[in-house]
Amino acid sequence: MLGNPYDPDCPTRALLDRIGDQWTVLIVGVLGDGPLRFTEIGKRVRGISQKVLTQTLRSLVRDGILTRTAYPEIPPHVEYELTELGRNLAEPLDMLDKWARVHMGEVLDARKSYDGQLTA
Repeated sequence: MLGNPYDPDCPTRALLDRIGDQWTVLIVGVLGDGPLRFTEIGKRVRGISQKVLTQTLRSLVRDGILTRTAYPEIPPHVEYELTELGRNLAEPLDMLDKWARVHMGEVLDARKSYDGQLTA
């Protein structure tokens, strides 16, 4: 294991920031079924701007989590796909997704209870 993620200067901390980012989680999730074009990723990850999608995809390619394949066609055809490292990351992210779906009701109940205490 490399470094200490509790140290703000540790590269592991930066990697945790990247993989814990909401957009990374969603992009890795949609690419779990196979490669997609930029526009298809944007359609499936609703709410992400083109700028943020571009930045996030570049970062994930740089980190070795995705590959970017450009096909010499007109119009240009670019696909993004999970690498082996990305597929490995998809497993724990899928578990987090399942956890959130199972426990969302409990979280909503806790929020409602907490918010009720604030107004009392």
